[in-house]
Amino acid sequence: MLEKAFKLKRNNTTVRKELLAGLTTFMAMSYAIFVVPSILSSTGMDYTSVYGATIIATILGTLLLGLVANVPYAQSVGIGTASLFTYTICFQLGFTWQEALAMLFISSLINITIAFTNIRTLIIKSIPDFIQEAITVGIGLFIAYIGLINAGIITFIDTPRLSDFSSPSVILALIGIVITSVLVVRKVKGAYLIGIILTTLIGIPMGVTGVPDFSHYFIIPNLDATILKMDFSGLLSIKSSLVIVLMTVFTLCISDLFDSIGVFIGTGKKSGIFKLNKNGKIPRKLEVAIIADTLGLIIAPVLGTSTTTTYVESSSGIESGGRTGLTSVFVALCFLFSLALAPIVKCVPMAAISPVLILVGASMLENIDKIDFKDITIAIPAFFVIIMMPLGYSISAGIQFGFIMYVVTRLVSGKKDEISIMMYVFSLLFIVQYIFNAIL
Repeated sequence: MLEKAFKLKRNNTTVRKELLAGLTTFMAMSYAIFVVPSILSSTGMDYTSVYGATIIATILGTLLLGLVANVPYAQSVGIGTASLFTYTICFQLGFTWQEALAMLFISSLINITIAFTNIRTLIIKSIPDFIQEAITVGIGLFIAYIGLINAGIITFIDTPRLSDFSSPSVILALIGIVITSVLVVRKVKGAYLIGIILTTLIGIPMGVTGVPDFSHYFIIPNLDATILKMDFSGLLSIKSSLVIVLMTVFTLCISDLFDSIGVFIGTGKKSGIFKLNKNGKIPRKLEVAIIADTLGLIIAPVLGTSTTTTYVESSSGIESGGRTGLTSVFVALCFLFSLALAPIVKCVPMAAISPVLILVGASMLENIDKIDFKDITIAIPAFFVIIMMPLGYSISAGIQFGFIMYVVTRLVSGKKDEISIMMYVFSLLFIVQYIFNAIL
């Protein structure tokens, strides 16, 4: 039955590989279900309700990717969107969390419309090959950078700097990097998952791995405080702020749109999950994945949390051998079980997860030799795609800068005929967005 549903043999995988990949992806992104409620609850939202909404949205969004698109990706509420929701929309702009949920719902509807009108696939088709390769490399650096920061190896005291390695957590992360590297080099099956487990166990005597806290234990959270709490009337009543509302919705749309495109391109090309045909046609699997990803967006604001996104940490499961939607199904099941095992899951330290992100990121740099840096008109936009993802802490930031610099370099070099209409349109929209952010 599983073979027929997920075409395992055709994708050169097995149930065991998909299970290991699902467990690895789950472990790599499980932190989201604890971080997101902590961020959103500072707006006045009920922590327990947001926690439950985040897990349910994660399960449903991930199942859409697995069962509808048959791809090994997982969705959860984006940390970036949660931060934008809290610190910009609510704190800086002064909207209530109910009004912010309404804006998320509207932006989700717009992105669903875009997906069903094939605008997303047109965007992907318009992206030059070297920028697609740069996206893969940029995402690799971004993942590794996340791992280094979460491990505490890179710290921020006025400026980013190397840790002094005095913290037990940092020492554990370094041990984890060595252990996981050995397992990967020796090609041990399930290397990343085994690395997480061994590092977590080593962290117990070091005092880094925590003790499960069942004092606030619940299996089925109550969503009454957040479900269907979107306040559309509040948005309509703020006539003087209509421009701000529209630009905020636009910002949310752009973020959701290009974050997912970046993840699909960056990880899909390297793994071969998404292969462009010789005539450049977008593969049907990618089109379906885009629609499934977009449908998952609207679930979150309805339940009472910020919108989901396809997690870049999915690459850890893909690197572990995940190739079909069965990986996603196993991820969804893990999140379902996490409702009952949350105190135990929470004990896994970032020092055990970070080594996986660092090594997966390193593996994605192999595509850099496909970019012709001798051609300055290629080197400049590729550089901005690659460098702005980690330094801007955003996949969409890298894509935005890359698009703009691609148009600029092509225009001044007399190659304007190579610029597609979509590149012109979105570069202009990105510039408008940056101007709006500067005015705010």
